[in-house]
Amino acid sequence: MQLSLLKTKIHRATVTHSELNYEGSIAIDDNLLQATGIREFEQVHIWDVTNGARFTTYALRAEAGSGIISLNGGAARHVQVGDIIIIAAFASMSEEEASRFKPKLVYVDGDNRISHTNDSIPTQAA
Repeated sequence: MQLSLLKTKIHRATVTHSELNYEGSIAIDDNLLQATGIREFEQVHIWDVTNGARFTTYALRAEAGSGIISLNGGAARHVQVGDIIIIAAFASMSEEEASRFKPKLVYVDGDNRISHTNDSIPTQAA
């Protein structure tokens, strides 16, 4: 059996651009791609914390250190500049692989600079 697990995420990134007339995708600062292991053209899920929109697209590389998070093409209709989003990628693995796997979780500040990383999410308390 193959399981689909969270491979990586960029938590609470700020949308810097929304380009309707650009080929569809999300351009992500290369520093964030490197930190998460998200590959250019890899499928990613976008969850807009600000408005609740959820959709899937693919990653493109933006200039390293630019802080760019740009939703392009049809994806631009789901966000506005300034929205807070989560960018996530998943991986398929066996149950044995999953038992040893730890995701790459990257947290950013308001300028989309890495503030810290982790490989687990604290247990939610009541």
